[in-house]
Amino acid sequence: MKIIFLGTPEFAVKALDTLVNSKHKVLAVVTQPDKPNARGNKIVPCEVKVYAENHNIPVYQFAKISRDGVDQLKELKPDLMITAAYGQILSQKVIDIPKYGIINLHASLLPKYRGASPIQSAVMAGEQRTGITIMQTDIGLDTGDIISQKAIDILPNETAGELSVRLADLASSMLLEVLDEISAETAPKIKQNHSDATFTKKITKQDCYINWNKSAHQIKSLVLGANPEPIASTLVGEQILKVYTADIADIAGTELPVGTILEESSAKKGVFVQTGNGVLRLGDVQLPGGKIMDAKLLFSGRKLNVGDVCSHIVATEE
Repeated sequence: MKIIFLGTPEFAVKALDTLVNSKHKVLAVVTQPDKPNARGNKIVPCEVKVYAENHNIPVYQFAKISRDGVDQLKELKPDLMITAAYGQILSQKVIDIPKYGIINLHASLLPKYRGASPIQSAVMAGEQRTGITIMQTDIGLDTGDIISQKAIDILPNETAGELSVRLADLASSMLLEVLDEISAETAPKIKQNHSDATFTKKITKQDCYINWNKSAHQIKSLVLGANPEPIASTLVGEQILKVYTADIADIAGTELPVGTILEESSAKKGVFVQTGNGVLRLGDVQLPGGKIMDAKLLFSGRKLNVGDVCSHIVATEE
């Protein structure tokens, strides 16, 4: 089949690579416009664009695909379009371009976790399982019929970034079989139970400010779900501490205020923080201008001390 691939982040690259190395022809790639990165505000291409250019595949970047891209994509006469974390809502005019419509590789077990952040949201919610759904795109938000769906376990200390890699592999392993079924017009189409739907939004830095009144389990899930971005954070004194990893400590809680670094903390055992229910052991952390390192090293360097209080960052307009 002649295919146009729409995707932007690293998650989509594995599926694109599978297509490039298959019997199918990738006519073009569509990605989001280049944006400045967080460091140095430099304009950098997304991972899908880099891959496409390295493989001499034409790249289109529409500010609004439904306004700017319809005529150009029609001219390519695709049999199918595939989306994978593309990042824009598609109009019916776009959906109607290919002979077989559009399929979407969505990183959740639909109808759960529709929307922009299915991987992060599942980890933050403490889910134990998630998966990939390949669905027929319709005008709704991840509401189309399910063609294929497979589940995997979320590992106990797995970050959203690590889970994303495994889900990308799963999506790519499912894709070619689905394309064969679509080509043969034998692909199943299973209606979603819309009453079971849950929804996600784009995760912001403010969503990842740690509230120490929550349980150790909830905070650990937030930390893992916010990694590799935007990263969970807390105040320690007047400094912002970014928390990349954390785990639930097997020690008794105290009556001390939530956020307090406990006496059990040491350069050998780790840094333990009282939560609303249970104790959290900090893993990899980072102070402003510093390197990412184990919290034990900050403790040994007296950057974190027993009795210091971690507190919630007050959100401000940026």
